[in-house]
Amino acid sequence: MPWRTTDLMSLRQEFVTMALQAGVSMSELCRRFEISRKTGYKWLRRYRAEDLRGLADRSRRPHRIRIHVPPVVEETILTLRARHPSWGARKIRRRLHAHGLAPLPACSTITAVLHRHGLIFPEHAGGRRDWQRFVHPVPNSLWQMDFKSPVPCLAGPAQPLTTLDDCSRFSLCLRALPNRQTATVQDALTATFQRYGLPDALLVDNGSPWGDDAEHVYTPLGVWLLRLGIRVTHSRPYHPQTLGKDERFHRTLDTELLHGCQWRDLSHLQGALDRWRDVYNFERPHEALDLDTPAMHYQPSLRPFPDQVPPVEYPAGLLVRKVQQGGVAYLHGREFRIGRAFTGYPIGLQPTQVDGVFDVLFCHQRIDQIDLRDGR
Repeated sequence: MPWRTTDLMSLRQEFVTMALQAGVSMSELCRRFEISRKTGYKWLRRYRAEDLRGLADRSRRPHRIRIHVPPVVEETILTLRARHPSWGARKIRRRLHAHGLAPLPACSTITAVLHRHGLIFPEHAGGRRDWQRFVHPVPNSLWQMDFKSPVPCLAGPAQPLTTLDDCSRFSLCLRALPNRQTATVQDALTATFQRYGLPDALLVDNGSPWGDDAEHVYTPLGVWLLRLGIRVTHSRPYHPQTLGKDERFHRTLDTELLHGCQWRDLSHLQGALDRWRDVYNFERPHEALDLDTPAMHYQPSLRPFPDQVPPVEYPAGLLVRKVQQGGVAYLHGREFRIGRAFTGYPIGLQPTQVDGVFDVLFCHQRIDQIDLRDGR
């Protein structure tokens, strides 16, 4: 048990006085004072050299700290920080490694450099958090798509449409659109599909232009996506964390580009978005990817965008009904509401294991269920 903090000087003085007496066993004396022999000899040595002053506690601060960051490395650190003010030590260190700079400083050294130059502020500091991430195993198995909040421009607000690959975090689409209308979004997605191919599934929220209401969530844009063979899923209402990766992308976009800036028009904003998207995809190390860039993990889809949207077809033996005006379909003389977005299209009715209950299919996806037993 170490010495208590009370009366330390008197205890040390008593110890060295007894230790200087002839015939005293140092081991036994240290045992009685509950200290190690190393500590006992240390206090005895200091007392002999400095008398009582040697028994006072000394500062444990090193006499000299030798951390020399080469000027070219420190200059590169400051340049990266100035170019990307939100990047921390880990991201900056990864970029130093990519530039081939040596010796490669530790993250703590980079942080010290940023502190020394006044580039780290208390509001930027954050503790470590352990996140549980849910990631699709391969690129293009799921894309997340959402509109960011409107960005003010002098010529009128812009509506940034963002699309992110769930597996690689690769930014597939970052377009400043004039509105959220179906035709506008469809044109932006067409250009994206032509470059990167089709995903297996697309996760969207319940707002315009891909959400209708709680009962019928499909819109003409959703129907177009289904016809392309893309499974469309919707996030839980009032739960933006379902689209967590894209929401986090929006936060990064705000922090690194949009905050505190003004834009003349859509063209001015789009130019800035294009430049930032290149940095995000090809330069910026991503924490969730072990500090790799998204481009290192992404590859285009093997499903090309078709020249023509394929017709709606169903396998033989499946009941097929055409959705009539108003979004209704009829089965055994009874009317069922399917959704106005499907008006004019055929739907497939697949019997379930429950007698009188049918799954409603559109192309490859189950969109609803009807129950002949109670008319729902």
